Amino acid sequence: MQRIRLRYTKRGRLRFTSHRDFQRAFERALRRAEVPMAYSAGFTPHPKVSYANAAPTGTGSEAEYLEIALTEARDPETLRVLLDESLPAGLDVIEAVEARTSGLADRLTASVWELRLDGVDPADAERAVEAFTKADTVEVQRMTKNGVRTFDARPAVVSLETTETHSSQADRPSDQPCAILRLVVRHVTPAVRPDDVLSGLRAVADLAPPVPAAVTRLAQGLFDEETGTVTDPLAPDREVAGALTAQLAAAATAPTPEGPA
Repeated sequence: MQRIRLRYTKRGRLRFTSHRDFQRAFERALRRAEVPMAYSAGFTPHPKVSYANAAPTGTGSEAEYLEIALTEARDPETLRVLLDESLPAGLDVIEAVEARTSGLADRLTASVWELRLDGVDPADAERAVEAFTKADTVEVQRMTKNGVRTFDARPAVVSLETTETHSSQADRPSDQPCAILRLVVRHVTPAVRPDDVLSGLRAVADLAPPVPAAVTRLAQGLFDEETGTVTDPLAPDREVAGALTAQLAAAATAPTPEGPA
């Protein structure tokens, strides 16, 4: 009867949860919140939950998306609050909209990432970024189930730049250098992940952070070629819902035709 799209986060220590860990936690939250879920057919029915482009294990995220199918209509905001209360702190449901359009996964074509490099001087990071962006090709290697794979990470990177340190530096010692990178990457095949870009920076400029980078996805959505920005994938659903609300309000306030005298 109804489809709801949710935006959720992976914060703090919960960034180390795998996608399967989150699935189990979310299904428990659905039961605790008594959500009237639709189930698949077959011998072992499962709740109809569609996950889209989950962040890698070990990375934080402010923009993870999924869609659920319900057998009864529910208010999206009320449902969001119930699910958020049923999940552990760090896995936070921060937005819910009724699905009014199709193709949510098709609107997730790019991501904005923040990479915090503790122990790296910002000037060294700036030089490495310049070398990366000027390179025509940046070959990196990744271990896969079929062995080591070599591919060019450069075409997927729309932009890579250093940025001013802000709240992401609050949980680290202030007397240590720290570089913050902002990365916009297209979702291509093979997928280019933030750790691939870090491997590329090591390859072209010998930039090697002394500790693992703290990586957070800030946004995920459709890449706008004209503006070079990543748009909100839930905006089309909100726009349709707003238009329907406006139509209903207009119909409610319209004058009633007078009957025959």
